Amino acid sequence: MRSLVVYVHGLWLNGWESTLLRRRLARQLGCETLAIQYASVGANVDANASTLARSLSRIHAETLHLVGHSMGGLMILELFERYPGGRLARGVRLPPGRIVLLGSPVRGSRAAQNLARLPFGGRLLGPTAAEVLLVPRERRWSGARDLGVIAGDLPVGFGRLVGPYGSPNDGTVLVEETHVVGEKAHLTLHATHSGMVYSSEVARQTASFLRTGRFGS
Repeated sequence: MRSLVVYVHGLWLNGWESTLLRRRLARQLGCETLAIQYASVGANVDANASTLARSLSRIHAETLHLVGHSMGGLMILELFERYPGGRLARGVRLPPGRIVLLGSPVRGSRAAQNLARLPFGGRLLGPTAAEVLLVPRERRWSGARDLGVIAGDLPVGFGRLVGPYGSPNDGTVLVEETHVVGEKAHLTLHATHSGMVYSSEVARQTASFLRTGRFGS
């Protein structure tokens, strides 16, 4: 039985940053891993969701887990909004599995909103970020698969330059911005936004949720 973890990267990244995380997940879960790329700045949400759907439709596995960091987590949610139940185009359906979001600002990003107000800020963010980060919203998960969320509360990072803080945050995203209505479990760890993918504890907790549907102690 082939078990696969697919990683979806965040804004301005390409998936290479997930190498250590994926190596740890592969060891802890005894699975294969893959990073999928999409145009985080150069395309809109519809185009990027279609890119993810096409990439996933080519995968053959018995179990397929999804891990999204930052905006990558939002793209996973957008994918399931457009393809309910994981039923992709041409009759392809995603294999069963679980989802973990890492530092994903599912309720909108105040840091991104502040950046967008600066000269060239909107151009730096791109059309996908404009659609999923700049408009506050309360997302609801359909429950199609178990959804776990990990947030960070170590406030160090680039986002401090533009972020409005005063509540727990990871240096870019507020913990309160990471909650999804319908999530199965939510966990806050002492990690920065960009540092999540390098954290051994984040990897351990992600593996725990993907394996059992709950975070470990």
